[in-house]
Amino acid sequence: MLKRKASAIWNGNLKEGKGRISTASGVLSDTQYSFSTRFEDGAGTNPEELIAAAHAGCFSMALSGQLTTAGHPPESVNTTATVKMEKTDAGFTVTGVHLEVVARVPGIDQAGFETAANNAKSGCPISRLLKAEITMDARLEG
Repeated sequence: MLKRKASAIWNGNLKEGKGRISTASGVLSDTQYSFSTRFEDGAGTNPEELIAAAHAGCFSMALSGQLTTAGHPPESVNTTATVKMEKTDAGFTVTGVHLEVVARVPGIDQAGFETAANNAKSGCPISRLLKAEITMDARLEG
């Protein structure tokens, strides 16, 4: 079993307060987040941005694994994940993630690439974690 840790500290009320996020690896160390970084355009990070980063990284690795298993190791997989958060009757909710993928994969046809991309989309651990709808545009680069 693999365990990864991160911590968050929040000081103050929701709108004027500020928080800090850290990861055990030290990649994030007292990284600032606040109401403005989450709901406006303030400097710092936010939970949704971190979910997007986790999903883009997880998916890229999963697609590389699918392609390699199919006999077509990629030269590159470039993924951008966009997390959509909306106010619903239940409150603010992550309602979707869209993956934008461009890959350079020698020797694979479009059908093989699409199969690998769809398998990676449904199989990556972060995709399986999320309840939101996950959409994708995946294209091969020449």
